[in-house]
Amino acid sequence: MATPSMFSLEGHTAVVTGGTRGIGQAVAIALAEAGADLILVQRDESATATRDAILALGRKATIYTADLSSPPSVSQLAPKILADGHQVRILVNCAGIQRRHPCDKFPDADFNEVMQVNLNAVFSLCRDFGAHMLQLAPSPVTGRLGSIINFASLLTFQGGLTVPAYAASKGAVGQLTKSFANEWTAKGVTVNAIAPGYIETEMNTALLNDKERLASISARIPAGRWGSAEDFKGTAVYLASKASAYVSGHVLVVDGGWMGR
Repeated sequence: MATPSMFSLEGHTAVVTGGTRGIGQAVAIALAEAGADLILVQRDESATATRDAILALGRKATIYTADLSSPPSVSQLAPKILADGHQVRILVNCAGIQRRHPCDKFPDADFNEVMQVNLNAVFSLCRDFGAHMLQLAPSPVTGRLGSIINFASLLTFQGGLTVPAYAASKGAVGQLTKSFANEWTAKGVTVNAIAPGYIETEMNTALLNDKERLASISARIPAGRWGSAEDFKGTAVYLASKASAYVSGHVLVVDGGWMGR
């Protein structure tokens, strides 16, 4: 029987990228609601809404700044956080960027930037925080050393239109997740991914403003609506908690039924 304690994250610290708005913000707040303290990785400290919401819940929230498009900035992030004495049990890689161009006109610079933020930074943070988790004792709350949650996409499975860099990066995130899980699950660190469907967020503004594509996409979603950031709160808490003890290397699709159509 599932009990509230199965979903508790009491006493854990979670690092979340991309938490200033949208899905990342909802996930960060959900982890705090389940009892976790948050470390929010942001480009700068000007966006404080997520931190303030977490503090209002009585949990701790600390902002660390990093530019995920800069490899040196990414490489300095985990050492900086760990040097400050934080014990990280949960990592959520939610930050991502999108660039749209026809494939025959897609610039190298845009391709490389998308791959750096959506894939290379995810790899580096999984490696660095995962190495830290592997040195911890099992948590009395979850029974394992730690949990890593990456954000994939429907384009982990499909090619999309005018988004070759995004599709390539998210396809790779799915495989990266499985690779880490293969090595670390037996040691006590679960590694999973969440693949959002069509969600009403800023990243999808171009699609939402294209009446023809909006109608076409919406007609295929069995749930009859686009998703919202709130639809990811329970999913993230589940993958971080004791409730998902035997789930690893999995890409969990949250899409209102799109992939089953």
